[in-house]
Amino acid sequence: MTNAESGAQRTVVPIEPSLLIAEAFDQAQVTELRHSVTSCAHAVGLDGQRLDDFVLAVNELLTNAVRHGGGRGWLRMWRQSGQLFCEVSDHGQGISTQRLGDRSRPAAETAGGWGLWLAREMSDSMDVETGTNGTTVRINTAVAAPQHTARHPRG
Repeated sequence: MTNAESGAQRTVVPIEPSLLIAEAFDQAQVTELRHSVTSCAHAVGLDGQRLDDFVLAVNELLTNAVRHGGGRGWLRMWRQSGQLFCEVSDHGQGISTQRLGDRSRPAAETAGGWGLWLAREMSDSMDVETGTNGTTVRINTAVAAPQHTARHPRG
């Protein structure tokens, strides 16, 4: 006799997905990839302002890869231990130590230079590995555990 046949209540253990997106991109794919990031981040529990902030941070990283990293890049996004991670890599010339060390907000009238600052501000943490062979930026944000509601018979 199986659990289904016996009428016993099943325990469902959610399987935490690992890799959500792994995709190469260039300028033509940025908008479509941003929509995919939004859908996946929402599906794993981000919503409201936290979702908007995370998507903005990822969009800045995508745009930086296209503008400053050789015109194309690679995005990976995954969920692990209650965190949503996104990593964007490119094959550009790298980011200067001075630029990486500058954590001040760009001046309001500045047209460029907002990408890394926004990505850092809009995520819980940001790590950068950079060199003459390219740059990889990883951001993450906490994802709330899915809410499970128990059904109780009315009586």
